[in-house]
Amino acid sequence: MKVLMVLTSHDQLGDTGKQTGFWLEEFAAPWYVFKDAGLNVVLASPKGGQPPLDPSSDLPEAQTESTARFRHDACAQQALANTQRLDSVDAGHFDALFLPGGHGPLWDLTQDPACLALIENMLANKKPVGAVCHAPGVLQHVKQADGTPWVAGKQVTGFTNAEEQAVGLTTVVPYLVEEALTAQGAHFKQAAPWSVFTLTDGYLVTGQNPASSAATAQQVIALLGHG
Repeated sequence: MKVLMVLTSHDQLGDTGKQTGFWLEEFAAPWYVFKDAGLNVVLASPKGGQPPLDPSSDLPEAQTESTARFRHDACAQQALANTQRLDSVDAGHFDALFLPGGHGPLWDLTQDPACLALIENMLANKKPVGAVCHAPGVLQHVKQADGTPWVAGKQVTGFTNAEEQAVGLTTVVPYLVEEALTAQGAHFKQAAPWSVFTLTDGYLVTGQNPASSAATAQQVIALLGHG
């Protein structure tokens, strides 16, 4: 079975002059969950090539067993450096989709037509879609066939208002994940800040924060019948 992981290509944190991108743990943990389960993992991003890494996710206090494993894994590093262009991807070639977060997706994946079409295609064909931390915000623009918001009436989670406030970026980000999904009619649920928390509603799996990355990927595998 094949899983497509879609990462951000956006590297600017609003107008702060600081850099952003994808969050390392949110890539590394799911990557190894999928690989250790024997799944074929393909990486893509809007621009292709090496996606930008959020520098904050590379700090010592953000490291985990998965990130340490990645640092010693030349094959994983090579795969990350050579992501496919997202607009060249055929959804029919994949059994599941996973979107790591980081703040980058708030700017590019949220508005990316190829990303939105891919999510809509996977869900319409009853294929698992996982998104963690900030990536669930992309779902605000995903539509049903009749044009209604796909998340309306669905249980979802993601990076909470409290967590965004804790990192001091509520006035920097283009939108707050919790508010954006709630505005589309989603039933947004959450645990205490930084707790491991995931929700599965049909074929959609969402995770609250970086600590929830592995658990979100494990739920995707469960939907595939591998868990």
